[in-house]
Amino acid sequence: MSIPVVAIVGRPNVGKSTFFNRVLRQRKAIVDSQEGITRDRVYGETEWEGKRISFIDTGGFIPEDMDVFNAAVREQAKLAMSEADVVVLMVDGRENITSSDQVLAQAVRESGNPHILIVNKCDNMKQDQQIHNFYELGIEPIMPMSALTGRLTGDILEAIGIKLNLKDRKIEANESTDLQLAIIGMPNVGKSSLVNALLRKEQTIVTPIAGTTRDSIDTPLKWYGKNVILIDTAGLRKKSKITEDVEYYSTVRAIRSINQCDVALVLIDAEKGFGKQDRSIVDQVIKAGKGLVIVVNKWDLIEKETNTMAETSETIRNQFPKLNDFPILFISALTKQRVSNILKEAFVVYENLKQVISTNALNTFLEQAVKTRSVPAERGKVIRIKFIKQVSSAPPLFATYANYPKLIPTHYKRFLENQLRKVFNFNGVPIRFSYRKS
Repeated sequence: MSIPVVAIVGRPNVGKSTFFNRVLRQRKAIVDSQEGITRDRVYGETEWEGKRISFIDTGGFIPEDMDVFNAAVREQAKLAMSEADVVVLMVDGRENITSSDQVLAQAVRESGNPHILIVNKCDNMKQDQQIHNFYELGIEPIMPMSALTGRLTGDILEAIGIKLNLKDRKIEANESTDLQLAIIGMPNVGKSSLVNALLRKEQTIVTPIAGTTRDSIDTPLKWYGKNVILIDTAGLRKKSKITEDVEYYSTVRAIRSINQCDVALVLIDAEKGFGKQDRSIVDQVIKAGKGLVIVVNKWDLIEKETNTMAETSETIRNQFPKLNDFPILFISALTKQRVSNILKEAFVVYENLKQVISTNALNTFLEQAVKTRSVPAERGKVIRIKFIKQVSSAPPLFATYANYPKLIPTHYKRFLENQLRKVFNFNGVPIRFSYRKS
């Protein structure tokens, strides 16, 4: 039996994301006093009565507003209700019923799914009386709660459990995740479009306006029997250009997503080319020790000749020589051109990231490398590299023992790394050496 799904819907600023974070016991959705922070569907899991429940946080529903964002938010809320086993409609107990509440209540009733009405911001027993103002919405049960303080959260979860018939549900086996794949890049390079292209559905909101995605959004995907978590992140700008708190928290979460993923796809805008901020993002991924695939998006907008792709790859690698060791793909998320290659390449890079080389194979490699090019003497000292072993993977770390480790020249260290990459195929992977005294 699949994990039951609960969708949280309501107009802006009634406390949906605060409640979502409360039941997940973590700050997964960005919360701010400014309206309209959540836009896409944000998923998260919690456990209640020994059973897992998936919650969906949605953006604030404004039925009459024709703004491009609000239209997309409405669509996301409707999609969430359609896939939910239980719909939680949240209203603000400190305000009167609004036309938005009425339209949403009708949508919830018409969904045909079991539902609960939560009157939020009831911080004490006296304020619980506010629930009587909302009976005209025609949704029962009606329950008071304070998402901010956590008051009566347990009662809400109990009611949700009854609606889901949790007691009779079999405990689902935990499916392991085979790959966590983060999609990183500057604002408006097409990250959400790529997520939708990979999923083949409108999972995240896409508009031409930079900064549409604010949360880092985890979405499960099945690929040839393997479980992938796609992480769509907010665009990463230069620190000097981050002007509001919400964007600051979006950036923090995007960086956290880099640290949590196995492989990062760094998207580049084909029209704008590979710039300083792209380079900075690539550096963050390499420093975090994650697998890396460069994805040049919007390739459909480029006028091409026979060698355009090879020439563009060469230009990027000339600008940033570190990228000689990482794959570069050319796609169009809009037309889905070559999108099918991405997951295949990401899994190849992930296998490279996890690989463990035996000590015997490494020392055979070292012997051959030293024969090919001996370590140059430094300060009158003859340097001998005696032994090498792998001490960890993901990212791979190699301990290399020498009589004078501090005197090994940088160019020779680079030679060893390049040779090791060629022999054992570490394409797409940052590898590290620790030079130690033998």
